[in-house]
Order: sequence, then C-alpha cells, then structure tokens
Amino acid sequence: MIKLGTKSIWSEYEAGQQYKNGIGDKGIHDQSRINERFFVGDQWHGVNAGNEKPLTRRNIIKRIGEYKMATIGSAPIAVNYSAEGVSDTLDVGARDEVRRQLLEGNTPVGKPNDAEVSVVMSALTDYFKITAERLKYDDKKDQLLRNAYISGTGILYTYWDSSIRTGLYADEGRTTAIKGDIACEVLDIENVVFGDPNNEDVESQPYIIIARRLDVEAVRREAEKYGQVTEYIVPDDANEYYQNAGDRGEQEPSDSRRVTVITKLYKKYDKDGNATVWGKTVTEKAVIRPEWNLLIHRYPIAKFVWERRRSCAYGDSEITYQIPNQIALNQAHSISVWAMQNTGMPKTIINGDLVPDGITNDPAEVVKIYGNAEDMVSAIRYVAPPNYGAAFIDFTDAFARNVLADSGANDMALGNFRPDNAMAIVQAREAAIAPMQMYQNRFYSANEDVARIWADFWITMYGKRSIKVNDDGIARYMVFDAERYKDLVIVAKIDVGAATLWSEAVSISNLGNLLSAQLITFTEYLERIPKGLIPDVTGLINSRKQQQEQEAKPDISPDNISNEEVLEYIKNNRPEIYERLMALSPEEQQKALAMMREENLNTTGQNIQFGEGDGI
Repeated sequence: MIKLGTKSIWSEYEAGQQYKNGIGDKGIHDQSRINERFFVGDQWHGVNAGNEKPLTRRNIIKRIGEYKMATIGSAPIAVNYSAEGVSDTLDVGARDEVRRQLLEGNTPVGKPNDAEVSVVMSALTDYFKITAERLKYDDKKDQLLRNAYISGTGILYTYWDSSIRTGLYADEGRTTAIKGDIACEVLDIENVVFGDPNNEDVESQPYIIIARRLDVEAVRREAEKYGQVTEYIVPDDANEYYQNAGDRGEQEPSDSRRVTVITKLYKKYDKDGNATVWGKTVTEKAVIRPEWNLLIHRYPIAKFVWERRRSCAYGDSEITYQIPNQIALNQAHSISVWAMQNTGMPKTIINGDLVPDGITNDPAEVVKIYGNAEDMVSAIRYVAPPNYGAAFIDFTDAFARNVLADSGANDMALGNFRPDNAMAIVQAREAAIAPMQMYQNRFYSANEDVARIWADFWITMYGKRSIKVNDDGIARYMVFDAERYKDLVIVAKIDVGAATLWSEAVSISNLGNLLSAQLITFTEYLERIPKGLIPDVTGLINSRKQQQEQEAKPDISPDNISNEEVLEYIKNNRPEIYERLMALSPEEQQKALAMMREENLNTTGQNIQFGEGDGI
C-alpha cells in the first residue's frame, strides 16, 4: 500500500537523496559540481598559487566531451509509429479514402480498421515532427546529452500543461477554445529520486520523485486551483536534501522567496495487471495537488545514462575519472610556461646599498650605482633558472595526445589528418566512431521512450481534436478521436539519418555519379540533394516539373482527332451543344463536327472552344 501523506513522501525523498550522496567518493551532487567546473574550464578552483606562477589549462575534458556529444547527437532522428497487432494495409484506395474522410473532419463509422489505423499512425509520425519543433526538442536533446556527460544521467520529463493554447476550437463558431498540450523539461539528476536505486529499468520503479525550487506565489496559485490550504506554503532554504545543480545554483539570492516542491509519480494496477500512472505534489508542510490520475500508462520519464553501473539506476560520468589526468596536464603545462618565463625574463637581484633607488624594467633606464668598478659588477645580477629540457615539453604534448586517444578522441575522429579521397574520409571516420555505437544505441533508446510517452499522452489526453499533418508538402489538419485508439499498443521506431559533412560529401558524389550515368533524372537529383546547398531548390524542382509536363503533352492537330473524340469531349464539357448535335441528322452531325474540328481546335490540344457559329 502506497502511503500518500506529506511526511511519507518527504521521507522517501530524503532517503533517496541520502543514497545519492553516498555514491562514489563525493556523492552525485558534489561530484557533478566538480565535473561541471572541469568541463567549462574552471580547473584551478580554490587553488592559491600567488601572482608569480601562471595557472594555465589545456582543456582536454571539454575536447573529448564535445566530440563525443556531437558524434552521438548530430544525426537527425525521425520517429515512425505503428500499432502492434495491426497490419499495415497495402490497399492504397482504402487508405486514401480514410485519409480523405479524416482531412475533411469526418470520423469513420464503427471500430477502426487496419486502413484507418495505418493512416493515423502515419499522421502521428508527422505530428511528432511538428510537436518536436514546438517544444524545441533538438535543444532538449543537446541539454540531455550534456547533463549525462557531466553528471552521468540525463532525464527528460514530459508533462501535461493545461494552460497551453492550441489555436483549436471545439465548435464551429470558434467560441470554445481547446487548451492543454504536452510540455517537456530536462531535469538535473541531482533532483530526481528513483524508488529502487538498484534497478536500472524506469518502468519497473515503485515510484519516482521529482524536486524543484519554485516561487512561493506561483505554488500558492497552483494549490488554490486544486482547493488546497495555502497558509503552510512558505519560503524555505535549500538544504542537504535539495541542492541546485552546479556551482552557480549553490547560492540563492538573499531575497529569494522559493520553496522546495516535490512530485511523486507511481503506478496503480487493476485486477488484470494493467498500470496507470498517478501523482501527488507536496511541500514539506503542505499538499499542493492531491492524488490525481495522469491517465497514461508509462512513467513520463526518459533516461539516458552515459556510463552504466550494474545494479544502479544512476549513471556515471567519465569526467570523474579524467580529472586526475587533467590536473597532471595543467600542472605540467603551467610548469613549462613558468620555466620559459624565467628563462626569457630571469629574476633580478640588486645590492640595496649600491642601488638604493631600485630599478625598473624600462630598457632606457639609467641606473645610478655608488661605488668602485668592482661594486658595479656585483650591484646587479640575474638568477640563472634551472635547466629545462625540451623533452619535458614533448612529454606534455604526448601525454595530452595519449589521453585524447585513450578516450576515443584520436586524430582520425577529430579530423586531424589528410585523407587521400572521400572514401578514405568515410572509412577513417567510421572506424574511429565505432566504439561510440553503444552510447548512440542508449541515446536512441531514450528518444524512443520519449516518442512512446508522447503517444501515450496523445491517445489519453487529446480527446477529439484536430492535429496538424503534412499533406504533400501542405500543412493541413486531420481529425483525431483519441477515444477510438486508446486500446492500441503503439510502437515507436527511431530512424537515424546521416548529417555530417562527410556524409553530405559522399551523398553529393553518389548522386552526381547516378546522374552522370543517367540512372536518375535531374529532378530526382534535386529532390535528394542535401538541404541548403542550392538556393530555392523547391522552386527549381517545380519549374523543372512544369517543363517536363509541357514536353510530355502530345502534339494534337485536327488531322489526328476523330469526330467521335470531339463528340465525346462536347458530351462531357458542353452538354447544351451536345443536345443540339443529337437533334441533327447523322449527315448534318458529321458535317458540324468536321467544321468544329477544322476551325476551333487549337494547336496545343489544351482547349476546344465552341460557339454559336459552329454550323449548328
């Protein structure tokens, strides 16, 4: 039995934070702060070396991280939806008829058949792209990757925002606006607690707790919306159980009026074992939103871990184990710079009795010395720096290269080589990024989870509304009755395309070879060339198609059109003249048709004009 009291939820949250604080040498919270500092370049934090010694840095951690994140997240991702147990019908006519009905705003009668489900899954595939653009999903993916690289775990949280305006209306008079849609937020793992920290699987968690620091007035308004008492909703301080992620979030403004709000998500099961996600939102002393049913069947949490640790729901960051290498490199590099400075600008020693006024670095300065010739020799001297071997500089460079190579960011991966041809580029790059495949698979799996979560919200929360789809390049709205599809088991598959400069170069080369061999047309070439390379490529394609249509039209002349064809045309297009023709005798009819054919058929065959003076 799940306890829903405020104290129970808060105790579960504190226990989860204590567990995370015990992971590793410093805990997830403190280690993530250190990792972020090293990633951005603040690698001498807290070190007081005085003003003499330069504190240089050669940030290999960021170099490695940016390469790996770009390799994992650069390829464009497309989602394709399908329904388990439903065939993708090959009856094009049935699909077109269903699509026409839905685009016209008419819901088919009866239970959805295979053709309808196939059309709806295709529409949801289009709608995923449109929703991703609305939510700036590409930005969310970048943030997810960065969080995972720094702290070991990235979390994308999807929730229902009832305040979102959709621009849709429930009635033809456009008086009842439809509000509410999904929203996304990337969460810091420091403020997410898994109920079973030894279980990697999100869906089998007994509960998941999400913590936030929110403005008190906003929280009170939220509580009032659900009829809750607000007098116990007061500002509190971030403590050992709630810590904003990163150094910059460690201290809040002195006049900050924030309160820690936690939301607990958990599942309830019916007698058949079917699960539904429920939630409750509280502060330490007050209930903000009582228990409510989210109606969805999956936790709205997508997780991507950088390094998997067995029997642990939280991932690990490779930065943690690169920090000693970075420190050693920074120290060696700083020593090198210090030694060169002392060699080029050695320390100066003066005899204060002989040079009472001191000296400066001005090369034109005249120094007064009081004494004899021997005193002049000993008045000013330079301290000879210790010998500094060039091998030490070579060592620091070799050390940096070895760390990069051991991390997978070798010269081939980073593009620091001169290939012989385009194929050499592809082969070298593919060999270099092969070890990244496991990271990519986990990242794509997280994106598939996002797609399934969104579909879960659509079929449970949308009701009957129109969704935007792409109909032959034109944005149109299709009626979507979520109630008809609530029992479908929707599957999301990720299709990954190439999006690198190397892959574009290979694509252009291959397309050019196909065009030269006349295996594709110029229009097909333009339709497949990477976007952005040719200005107004769409206009060029349309112009080319119009030209092809003109060339494909037959050269129609009066000599190759029969009277029967003219009569058929008149029957279909000019019924009033057709009736008059039918009233004539066969001889008169043939004569009239011949006159029409000779005098009124234009040479392009695009139009036939008939008037009162056509012999009728």
